[in-house]
Amino acid sequence: MTEVEKTIITLREELRQHNYSYYVLDEPSITDFEFDSKLKELQELELKHPEYFDENSPSQRVGGEITKNFKTVTHKNRMYSLDNSYSKEDILEWEARIQRILGDVDLEFTCELKYDGASINLTYENGAFVKAVTRGDGFMGDEVTANIKTIRSIPLVLRENELSSFDIRGEIVLPLEGFKKMNLDRMEAGEDPYRNPRNTASGSLKLQDSAEVANRPLDCLLYQVVSEKNPFKTHFETLMHATEIGFKVPDTIKLCKNVDEIIGFLEAWDLKRHELPYETDGVVIKVNSLNHQDELGYTAKSPRWALAYKFKSEQATTTLNEVTYQVGRTGAITPVANLEPVELAGTIVKRASLHNADQIEKLDLRLHDKVFVEKGGEIIPKIVGVDTAERAVDSEPIQYITHCPDCGTELLRKEGDAKHYCPNEFGCPTQITGRIQHFISRKAMNIDGLGAESVELLFKNGLIHNFADLYELTKEQLMPLERMAEKSASNMIIGIEASKSIPFEKVLFALGIRFVGETVAKKLARHYKNIDALMEANYEALISVDEIGERIAESIISFFSNEGNCILINRVKKYGLNLALDESLLAVQTEKLKGKVIVVSGVFHILSRNELKKSIEDNGGKVTGSISKKTSFIIAGDNMGPSKKEKAETLGVSIVTEQDYLNMID
Repeated sequence: MTEVEKTIITLREELRQHNYSYYVLDEPSITDFEFDSKLKELQELELKHPEYFDENSPSQRVGGEITKNFKTVTHKNRMYSLDNSYSKEDILEWEARIQRILGDVDLEFTCELKYDGASINLTYENGAFVKAVTRGDGFMGDEVTANIKTIRSIPLVLRENELSSFDIRGEIVLPLEGFKKMNLDRMEAGEDPYRNPRNTASGSLKLQDSAEVANRPLDCLLYQVVSEKNPFKTHFETLMHATEIGFKVPDTIKLCKNVDEIIGFLEAWDLKRHELPYETDGVVIKVNSLNHQDELGYTAKSPRWALAYKFKSEQATTTLNEVTYQVGRTGAITPVANLEPVELAGTIVKRASLHNADQIEKLDLRLHDKVFVEKGGEIIPKIVGVDTAERAVDSEPIQYITHCPDCGTELLRKEGDAKHYCPNEFGCPTQITGRIQHFISRKAMNIDGLGAESVELLFKNGLIHNFADLYELTKEQLMPLERMAEKSASNMIIGIEASKSIPFEKVLFALGIRFVGETVAKKLARHYKNIDALMEANYEALISVDEIGERIAESIISFFSNEGNCILINRVKKYGLNLALDESLLAVQTEKLKGKVIVVSGVFHILSRNELKKSIEDNGGKVTGSISKKTSFIIAGDNMGPSKKEKAETLGVSIVTEQDYLNMID
């Protein structure tokens, strides 16, 4: 090793340590002048000796890389959203659900403040930072690696540690003091101030020039490590190790033994949160044991082992100016309150959802009422009450519309349904474009180069009337359209062609059958294997499928009995879309466990818990979290809860080992 290389390596290590002391520990070890001098020395040496370039050098934090288009990346492990709670009763119910699944076990919880920023997933391999991806829709996000490198509290190279390769998740936040200074600078320059720290932090991640991101005082607070080979047994231990190897984990995290201790934490921070240097909107409560987290698993939308408690929402008073009505892709009508603009939780609120006719009637809402508005879960504004003392004497209750605001068709409302619907499925413009926009969306066909505005443009110009028309578009048809350059037209055609490789379950979800979400689409695809078998299924056959109830079965039959829908399916079949499960998936599927209800409990060594569950489903079985008389057998690993074992013995449910199970399906 040359003397120059030794000097470069020494400077890098010193600067990393000073970065950690200053931005993570908040304990500066040298002056700013000394730090800048060392950084300048490093930059000059690296410039003279490009052979020693390192993408994770402290010199790379100053930014300068330009990103025109942020690449969409699929998360290796999905980033779930959290269920919300607002009371002690909600937390007690959550704990009771956990105990029913795990059996009567001793539980320990962590409580962490829920910081209001932009979620990020950081990937490290062999102790070095590799990439950063935004949350996106939870399945896919945008890669923002160049911008994230500029945030100095994020380590680019880790100290020696026991994790090696893993993902770590956190929140990119803008400290209140830094946000205030940014706005003062903007106002001095004659520019409008930013509205709130959260949106400013989120917007910063998508700036094209990373040097501009480097000038913003962004911070990163970490809250979860995702690793297939985590040597630690608890979430708390894992986070404490993360702090030791260079990550900034808030020291407000607390271990709690019971709900009373959790409530104590919530009450204390509801009062103290305004003293924090960051915005926070609640507390995340997690089951501490990683084994218990594995055993509890996930619902379609959120982890069963975590819950977000939301602090009481901010409220504002304003005037209701008008009620307008939106038509959804399924024809559902949603009334919207148009309000006199009012500031609420850092944003200007002009509109709020009224949900349905019953909600309007329940509030006894009238035009020009003074209304109380709050952000439900700090996100979606809603009207929670009316100041009747301020109401005009001659005011009259709002009359819900009787006809579709887009096509004029008379609305229907089925018995037991909260919403009104426009039945003009194939003639109502908003329903037509809404279904196509659903079809192209990320979770469905994920067509690159085609967005909601493009769909509106294509429909307005008569080029598409349904999703099947997309596959007949040509570049020549697109080129004359407004704001459509040759590159954009080519990308759209390429994106449409690429969507033909999207798997069957996503195509099924993309069709937009009412009540058939992502999870139901997967169940149906796995059960029926292809679209033809599903189209021929009768009501009795459908409700016999796991998790398919009467409402879903009726909706599926109604969808396929419509001649227009059948024509569209035959068209996309002709264009080459996947309307059957992939042959490689079918090859590993059997019906050896058909009709079996199986519980997976404990720690396993041959397969991971997720691999075990997938294996059960691939062989026709159903995985459930709790033991009942319907349970066929339990696959037990190490550390199976004693109460679960006792319940199994009481009910006469057999217990098999992991190896027994593998022998069974071999």
